[in-house]
Amino acid sequence: QVQLVESGGGLVQAGGSLRLSCAASGRYTMGWFRQVPGKEREFVGGISWSGRSTDYADFAKGRFTISRDNAKNTGYLQMNMLKPEDTAVYYCAVSAYLHVERHFSAYNVWGQGTQVTVSS
Repeated sequence: QVQLVESGGGLVQAGGSLRLSCAASGRYTMGWFRQVPGKEREFVGGISWSGRSTDYADFAKGRFTISRDNAKNTGYLQMNMLKPEDTAVYYCAVSAYLHVERHFSAYNVWGQGTQVTVSS
């Protein structure tokens, strides 16, 4: 069973940047999600195992970049131009699907989550 270990969350001012990391061995599509209390887990973006295919939620396009380094078994979520509404717990997850799926039910292993707080 693959295990995911996330790191990189924290507190940042609006307009700032953060990079989240997700250590995950194996050939999996990786997705990133976020969740705020009382709301359903929301798709942020994802990347295929090869790295050749990515998909982003509309709010992430142009600000967030997902990448992976398979030699290091690590995926990344680079977040720029952060806004207070980006405040959430961010999760990485892996899926056996070949392509990035947007619904959280397609992902069967999840990281522990990391808090991202953006102050105004």
